[in-house]
Amino acid sequence: MRAFVGRPAWQHGVVPGTLIVAATPIGRADDASPRLSAALGSAAVIAAEDTRRLRRLAGDLGVSIAGRVVSYFEGNEVRRTSDLVDALRDGDDVLLVTDAGMPSVSDPGFRLVTAAVEADLPISVLPGPSAVLAALAVSGLPVDRFCFEGFLPRRPGERRRRLAELATEPRTMVFFEAPRRTAAALAAMAEAFGAERKAAVCRELTKTHEEIRRGTLDELATWAEAGVLGEVTVVVAGADPTVRPALPESELVARVAALEADGSSRRDAIAEVARVTGVRRRDVYDAVHRG
Repeated sequence: MRAFVGRPAWQHGVVPGTLIVAATPIGRADDASPRLSAALGSAAVIAAEDTRRLRRLAGDLGVSIAGRVVSYFEGNEVRRTSDLVDALRDGDDVLLVTDAGMPSVSDPGFRLVTAAVEADLPISVLPGPSAVLAALAVSGLPVDRFCFEGFLPRRPGERRRRLAELATEPRTMVFFEAPRRTAAALAAMAEAFGAERKAAVCRELTKTHEEIRRGTLDELATWAEAGVLGEVTVVVAGADPTVRPALPESELVARVAALEADGSSRRDAIAEVARVTGVRRRDVYDAVHRG
């Protein structure tokens, strides 16, 4: 049970506004729901990741925005959250939207939702398009269990560590990736998960140039070397829990070396590689010293 500081706003005679967390189209404007159109036209305050894109969407939908529009993005999220909570306390409905998809899913929004929860203010969700679910649906991979991993770290060493932690994840995994980093990310996945692991690259979902590429990670990494454009979502099959691929000693040595290059001691690097791969710690140790 949460403990609240002070009394909820409505106990002071003020009926608070509702925070409406709304999904926006990930490509086509006509994927917007009638509820989103109505909320855009009626909300007292609209907190938008990009105010220009918001007004363009409203124009495409034929909606006139009557409320106050404020920018709410990564750079001002911390300082603007308290202003939006104050608006809710004063009785204004606040519509929270990002450039595409659901707020707080690799986009701004988590801080505001958390602050509204802590202030005991009403929150409602306006569901809609999701790149995560759309990519899963067309991937051809199992969707009964999945996990969303967002964007991988940009630095190669940090990316290798993150993928090493996921090498034995049995659920289907969904990643967002920047187009210019897609080839490197797929190559790193092939190294961490195995070249034959099945995956799908979903590019420009719902848009004119939508493209779905399916194959092994090795095949997709080779395809991506020519360059990838647009919004990218990658879906990767989970590990088979009954099969643990045998890793060559060179792979064990390379993983230890990569962790050492990122600042780990050799002892810690050997322990981490043993944990992630399931290879006995002594065998990893022997491989490193023979190499």
